[in-house]
Amino acid sequence: MKVLVHNEKLCIGCGACEITCSKTWFKEENREKSRIIISKIDDGFRSTVCNQCGECIKVCPVEALTINKQGIVRLNAKTCVGCLSCVGFCPSFAMFTVAGEDIPFKCIACGICVKTCPTGALTIEERPEPLETVFYRRHH
Repeated sequence: MKVLVHNEKLCIGCGACEITCSKTWFKEENREKSRIIISKIDDGFRSTVCNQCGECIKVCPVEALTINKQGIVRLNAKTCVGCLSCVGFCPSFAMFTVAGEDIPFKCIACGICVKTCPTGALTIEERPEPLETVFYRRHH
């Protein structure tokens, strides 16, 4: 599966990825409408981005969420009823919504943000399973 990977050591928190994402998907410069969120933490920056785990699929009452053959979780906006169960259930808090929008959104590992990151902190990588599963197995 393809996943967007954030290297915290390289990130300078400039927001170029968030701006590019919102302009690509919402046609406006609005970091709140980005499918990746960069947050300041004590010693740098961390990202909140979908790891394509598919947990959200289980709670969608209308089956608007599916996983494609590349391993990317996709939302069918025409099927979605805007219940936002997926937003509340996402274990990595990476299913987003904004005021005035009924349909949630998430990263689909398109890679557009990778091209605009000035430090190379973002990459698209092929992974055999979701990042959280790999992390959990290594640390437990």
